[in-house]
Amino acid sequence: MIRNLIFDLGGVILNLDFQATADAFRALGMTNFDELYTQAKQTGIFDEFDKGHISPAQFRTELRKHLPPHTSDQAIDHAWNAMLLNLPPERLELLRELRGKYKLYLLSNTNEIHVEAFSAYLQHTFGFADFTGYFDQWYYSCRMGMRKPDEEIFLKVLNDHRLNASETIFIDDSKQHVEGAARTGIHAIWLEPGQTVFSLREQGVY
Repeated sequence: MIRNLIFDLGGVILNLDFQATADAFRALGMTNFDELYTQAKQTGIFDEFDKGHISPAQFRTELRKHLPPHTSDQAIDHAWNAMLLNLPPERLELLRELRGKYKLYLLSNTNEIHVEAFSAYLQHTFGFADFTGYFDQWYYSCRMGMRKPDEEIFLKVLNDHRLNASETIFIDDSKQHVEGAARTGIHAIWLEPGQTVFSLREQGVY
């Protein structure tokens, strides 16, 4: 019996467009962004930022090595946040429905620049800045010191709430994260391109 659902945020709950950020950095003069960052693979600076091991200021300094030297903080943040799109209200309604049946958790690889941006978006659009009322707890990698697909981050969520992996489903749009969750015994589902959280409901996943 499934009792717990763990959702990724970007690409599952919040719509993303990685190409928008790549295009935005190219417009600023960065010629090698695709070599540094993709959905499937990223260089160390992005991993360190996701884990909260470096600050936003340090992250911007590293990116400036690939940009015109006087590129502003605001321009870098705007390009980095370009991937963050919208959160359809019907997904929030689905979460409310599911929370009546399951324990719900959010587990996101993210960073402080993105957290500030999507929190502001939530506040402006829906009148709240966090996910109180939608998840029993939410986890951001940058505040945990670890990130997906490493097994330790999934074990942290399981152990915090004494969850049984065999009673838990994890849903993510990145295949490597799904594989990491599966190694802990969690039922891990890859949300493939073209699928949505509603597709999984239609398939009887929850």
